[in-house]
Amino acid sequence: MFGTRSLRGHVIRQHLSIMAAAIESLLTEISDSEDPVEELRSLRTAVLAVPVSGLREIFSAPHLGIIFSLLNTSNREQIEVCVEILGRVLQVLRPADLARDCKSELQSGLNHPDDSVKVLALAQIGRAVGHADGIAEVLRSPEILRDVIHCVGAERIGVAKEAIAALSKLSATKAGLDALFLSSLLKELREVMAISDVVRYRVYELVVEISSVSPVSLGYCANCNFISQLLEELTGDDILVRATAIEMVTNLAQCQHGRQYLAQQGIMDKISNMIIAAESDPLSSFYLPGLVKFFGNLVIVDSPQQVCESYPAFLSTVFAMAMSSDPTHIPVALDTLGVLGSTVEGKQVLHKTGEKFQSVLKRMSQLARDGATELRARSLEAIAKLLSLPVEQQTEDLLLLVESWCLCLSSQPMEMLRNISTQPFPELYCSALRVFTALASQRWGQQQMVATPGFVEWLVDRSVGTGKEAKECKFDLVGALVSSASTQEVFGGPSYLKLKTYQKEGPYYVNAVASVTTEGGD
Repeated sequence: MFGTRSLRGHVIRQHLSIMAAAIESLLTEISDSEDPVEELRSLRTAVLAVPVSGLREIFSAPHLGIIFSLLNTSNREQIEVCVEILGRVLQVLRPADLARDCKSELQSGLNHPDDSVKVLALAQIGRAVGHADGIAEVLRSPEILRDVIHCVGAERIGVAKEAIAALSKLSATKAGLDALFLSSLLKELREVMAISDVVRYRVYELVVEISSVSPVSLGYCANCNFISQLLEELTGDDILVRATAIEMVTNLAQCQHGRQYLAQQGIMDKISNMIIAAESDPLSSFYLPGLVKFFGNLVIVDSPQQVCESYPAFLSTVFAMAMSSDPTHIPVALDTLGVLGSTVEGKQVLHKTGEKFQSVLKRMSQLARDGATELRARSLEAIAKLLSLPVEQQTEDLLLLVESWCLCLSSQPMEMLRNISTQPFPELYCSALRVFTALASQRWGQQQMVATPGFVEWLVDRSVGTGKEAKECKFDLVGALVSSASTQEVFGGPSYLKLKTYQKEGPYYVNAVASVTTEGGD
């Protein structure tokens, strides 16, 4: 065994030695060539053939200098190949070494006319500031950080995204926060913010990312008035700007300290009042979905009952949107109802509304049967969440509640769902099966399935639903039935055995007899 390892190590070292010589030769040719694109292509091939760990032994700072110098050209292919080579080779440098030894090259990259070079430089700076020793080196070069901030205002969104990511990583430490918010860089950030509405919202995106990390980081952003400025945009005159502001504030509300801050600033009440005022605003369709999504996200991370009781306009608006004919409102209402009804507390909140929610359920059933394909699938996904009830939560009252909701959809809900699943739309098939899966652990649901003629035969028929996702959805449904303690009694021994066999064979099993080609004929 030892001899084999020694031989393998010798072969690897020999290979690296050969590749090192080849790369050294190519770099010499590149240095002497007036048109080095061909040699660069060969170098790229060689670099990709060597593991990153092996490149560490081959590439030195002078080698990197040669490749960096070749970025100073208008030849698009030359730039592209150099970027690919550098993107791989720079990985061998430790973050601190990268920030120190390639400082001027990275700064040149940030100011390069080609966006791919900017992205390369930003990605490497982002890698450097992702480590404590790398941050220390970068902070010694505030001019680099100034150029990174200016890249937030770049025309190409890809460049801006890399800049935002790098600054967000930088702000993960106190030293980074101090550099960005307690130095001259703050002035640079404000100047970039003033370029346009689009760039202003990129800065807000950065601020929200930073603020979400901790109460301390939120404090830095709040003290510089970025958060208050964002909150003022909620009630601005520009409807599209308002819609974007709502999205940003929703992101801030994802973290607990963000929610606490927004509550202290009275933002929850302000957004609730905006929902109420939207009824008389003919342009509300642009921003009302965002307001509803805000509270929909709160329901996920907070108490559904508390949210709905504190802000009653939210739930009544969701119901109104579900009943409307506005194509921008219905999807948001369906998704929100699914989120709200996925928990026991949310189900109880909906149940308390009585006939109002029953009317919404009938509307959801109608959409699932007759709506546009996307709305049908979304409605089914929401219904699946509303009807789901894990075994540990299956009290008699909740089982009766879910059963009453299911029967509100149709007098024969299983037949309705199976009819939807047989239509030639894969997304509808899978969405319908997810509703069945939600009901598979509930005894009354199993009884409804068995009472539906041909249901068991359809369930184990592998010729129905032939795509990968379809097969997996059917397998999940069968698995949910098999794992339920009541299935054998409800379905009976023979049918239960068929389900067990289906599960044992797996989702992609093909019946060998069915796949044999019949001989004879034309």
